[in-house]
Amino acid sequence: MAHGFPRSLRLRKRRDFLAVQSAGLAVHTRYFILLVKRDGAGRVGITVSKKIGNSVVRNRVKRLVREAVRRWGDVPWVPAGRDVVVVAKRAARGAGQDEVARDLEKSRDKVAAC
Repeated sequence: MAHGFPRSLRLRKRRDFLAVQSAGLAVHTRYFILLVKRDGAGRVGITVSKKIGNSVVRNRVKRLVREAVRRWGDVPWVPAGRDVVVVAKRAARGAGQDEVARDLEKSRDKVAAC
């Protein structure tokens, strides 16, 4: 995982996103809403709506989140047994890489406690 964000650690199907969103608990941070579902496979999904901005802005926010999650290296950001959907807030538009990483790092314990 040190050099990428493999498919096995990503939520990829709509039904998986919907399962987390319907059964998940919400953790609010400055830039994101983290929806956490117990009994998952330790995967992460990223959602950035059109309210955030155009495609360039949305893709930038997704890249920042992927990089922050990837940086954790050998220790995964998402604890085993949890699936997380990261929903971007409007404040994430102007955030930098360090701010996003710090925001997600602070929320890790809350995600594990859900």
